[in-house]
Amino acid sequence: MQKRTLLAGLVGAALLGACGSGDNNPDRQLVQEVSGGVNPYLWRASLDTLEDLPLASQPDPIGGVIIYDWKTFPQTPNERLKATVYILDTRLRADGVKVSVFRQEKAEDGSWVDAAVDPATPIQLENRILERARRLKVAEVS
Repeated sequence: MQKRTLLAGLVGAALLGACGSGDNNPDRQLVQEVSGGVNPYLWRASLDTLEDLPLASQPDPIGGVIIYDWKTFPQTPNERLKATVYILDTRLRADGVKVSVFRQEKAEDGSWVDAAVDPATPIQLENRILERARRLKVAEVS
């Protein structure tokens, strides 16, 4: 249980930096620059929400996949996280985004071993992405 609480705290900390107002001109410009087969608000919001994680490869706006690489946080040096975001729709809908989170712990021999992820964590990230996407859309309309 302590590990799940720690994971949720780490992901929450990663998200805090991405909670900007969403009501400024750069947000509008960024959404307008997104082109491809996905919803531009969900795309931009996904990149913003998980900005603390390094990208593992070039994001694919046509296929709607963003793959993040492993990151270790200073608070938990024996644990690392990574995520993959799938944008599943061209519309701004609650079921238009899916997040997969992966977690590993460092073993005594120094190797990394897969570990459980709290099932609520991907849902919380999806909700944060949706909130950000809605703010981006409002910023463009106003």
